[in-house]
Amino acid sequence: MDKFDQYAKLLLQYNKVHRLSGVKDLHEVDANIEDSLYPMQFLSTAKIQKAVDIGTGAGFPGLILAMAYPDIHFTLVEPLMKRSAFLHLVKSKLGLDNVTIKSDRIEDVEPFEADLITSRAVAKTGFLIDLAKDFIGEKTVLLFYKGEGVHEELDDAWQSEIINRGKRNYLFIKGLK
Repeated sequence: MDKFDQYAKLLLQYNKVHRLSGVKDLHEVDANIEDSLYPMQFLSTAKIQKAVDIGTGAGFPGLILAMAYPDIHFTLVEPLMKRSAFLHLVKSKLGLDNVTIKSDRIEDVEPFEADLITSRAVAKTGFLIDLAKDFIGEKTVLLFYKGEGVHEELDDAWQSEIINRGKRNYLFIKGLK
């Protein structure tokens, strides 16, 4: 938990000046960390070696998952320079050797096949899948942190499951047809 505490302190410190996230206090940061980690109980990481987080922002969920899974390499994609700079700072301060940060839009990142693709509050599901298509292989699992409108974004062609927790819906897509 030490890395999470250090992260929370850094976020609150830099957020005051740079408005990296909407969090205002430690309770809100902790709630976002918990939200990022909640799917761990459902996510089988046995075959996950490479993950991509689209639109990482201030670190939710990609940076938090990278702290929880040091054996998985996470590529965090964040186009806004102030957020990207913050991610670089956290990576350096916490010694996160399993993290690569791309200061770009996902469609401009050199594609590779990822085992896991995550995203929170970036775009509608179909659009996200289209943006990530060059990173999706046969065994890629998609984990999107969605709101209450997730059911309106579903496609019958996807092998998907939704896990609900309050207003949060965790959308797992285990296959695209």
